[in-house]
Amino acid sequence: MLLQIQHIHPFPAAHRTRRIDDSNTRKSSPPRAALPSRTKKIMEKISSSNEVGGAGGAYSYDALQRLDQAWTSLFSTSLEEEKVAEVVSRVPGSSRILDMEEHAGRAFDVLVCGGTLGIFVATALVSRGVSVAIVERNLIKGREQEWNISRKELLELVDVGILSKEEIENIVAVEFNPNRCGFEKKGDIWTEDILNLGVSPAKLIETVKRRFISLGGVVFEGKVLCRIHIYDDAAIVHLTNGDSLYSRLIIDSMGNFSPIVKQIRSCRKPDGVCLVVGSCSRGFDENTSSDIIFSCSSSKKIEDTQLQYFWEAFPAGSGPTDRTTYLFTYVQAKPGSPKLEDLFEDYWDLLPSYQGVPIERLEILRVIYGIFPTYRDSPLPAAFDRILQVGDASGIQSPVSFGGFGSMSRHLNRLSNGICDAVTGNFLDAYNLSMLNPYMPNLSASWLFQRAMSAKDHTEVSPTFINELLYLNFQTMQKLGDAVIRPFLQDVIQFVPLVKTLGSVMLTQPQILPSIFKQVGLEVILDWSLHFFMLGFYTFLASYIDPVVRPWIKYLPKRGKYTWNRRLEAWKYGSGKKTNHEDMDITFKARLVDTLPPRSALRGY
Repeated sequence: MLLQIQHIHPFPAAHRTRRIDDSNTRKSSPPRAALPSRTKKIMEKISSSNEVGGAGGAYSYDALQRLDQAWTSLFSTSLEEEKVAEVVSRVPGSSRILDMEEHAGRAFDVLVCGGTLGIFVATALVSRGVSVAIVERNLIKGREQEWNISRKELLELVDVGILSKEEIENIVAVEFNPNRCGFEKKGDIWTEDILNLGVSPAKLIETVKRRFISLGGVVFEGKVLCRIHIYDDAAIVHLTNGDSLYSRLIIDSMGNFSPIVKQIRSCRKPDGVCLVVGSCSRGFDENTSSDIIFSCSSSKKIEDTQLQYFWEAFPAGSGPTDRTTYLFTYVQAKPGSPKLEDLFEDYWDLLPSYQGVPIERLEILRVIYGIFPTYRDSPLPAAFDRILQVGDASGIQSPVSFGGFGSMSRHLNRLSNGICDAVTGNFLDAYNLSMLNPYMPNLSASWLFQRAMSAKDHTEVSPTFINELLYLNFQTMQKLGDAVIRPFLQDVIQFVPLVKTLGSVMLTQPQILPSIFKQVGLEVILDWSLHFFMLGFYTFLASYIDPVVRPWIKYLPKRGKYTWNRRLEAWKYGSGKKTNHEDMDITFKARLVDTLPPRSALRGY
């Protein structure tokens, strides 16, 4: 797993008294008004010299406060009235820029804005012969804190051709098993090979960056996008230092808070938000297993919001007693929602009972925090000619796990093939680019699970209900076998496993249905039912229509090939059936290659 009108509170978050509903939680502590902020004290002792861009890359207390200010801007009552800065504007006519020799070295087929995850798409494209440059406001550099991922997702980087098998092994800092799912003393469910690798982002991004440059890619670091002008034949990116870059296609990989996405969404409040805080600490005894999702308590009221806390924990590669723990919760962007610093204060209080280690014994190496907003109308279709959102900016990550790197790796082959086709065929209008971010019913169906895991205010549902529901579903999936539980744990919603799980729950525990309706809401269930039906329809199309249509695509003209290839990809990915390694073992097998494909020349505009 791991925004701007200021909402001002009369007292800092660290010095506000917090109201906790004692009916279902731990013993209440002294009012926070009498206590200094433990979070500030801890964070000021941690070096922030290795801060980088991207989610989870900042460690300082000042950065935490800035993010909290951005978070409060999301639920400001005047948010809808904010005037959105117009970053992108349309200029009629032709620029003729790409034909001018004086712009050599500043004109490219593709310009990727945002390098932390954009480097993967950029490298996949340049390896196919597309001329690519990256614009990054900081340095293209990975954070020290590891990304947790399954080996299956890592293999996608090998298949796409941007890393070799040996490089994959070099970036893996730690590997561990088994992996636990547990819910408030109801019993644990154990599995293996789920998010069981800790990958070093610093090594990974540095390796990919070297590959990108060696293949002819160009990097512009320390450059900030100011505005974009879209012409009939090109896009011009103006930077804050006065420089300009020219491109046929711009890829927006600037994450959840991309200024282009902000313009497209017109400051609309997100439909859901995941707040995450955590730390990597030294001093743990038991450190060979992980928690994928774990809950120690029922939902509780903090400030004016009902919250359900969940935990994740992973061994860290920096030492045998180092462990990373995350506390996360799902909320809505509304007044009264807690700040990240509020969550951190609870994190320090609850961590010892969760991990069974006094906090005084731990050496805090670094802290991690993030805000992950999502929208139900995701992935985000292209709103402008010559601009395409990818990664977190497109909203293609799961609304449950928010795993940006895992999502990018799963879609990398599809995106790189499609973008290359769009560039070579000159299919760069908004309609054709939107085919690269198509409707995906398995992603839309995930919204029900996020809502089910979100505690609701003013409801008759028991505070223990979320844990009871989750344990029942996980227990049911485990009984139905690996083919049912594994796709769900790997962030892939599939029709048949979902039908089996829901059917079994309704048959064995029908009394839980009224509480589900109260918890989730009738409107959400009706909306989900449509996506559930479409998930089944896409599964049918991918299973039975795709094999019939695919052999005929090669006889179509270029535009027809582009359209039908994107349609087949939408069926496969939208049904959750598409994965290059769905039939593979966790070990490297025949499809892996030791050498990268040769670079081919880009032919034709």
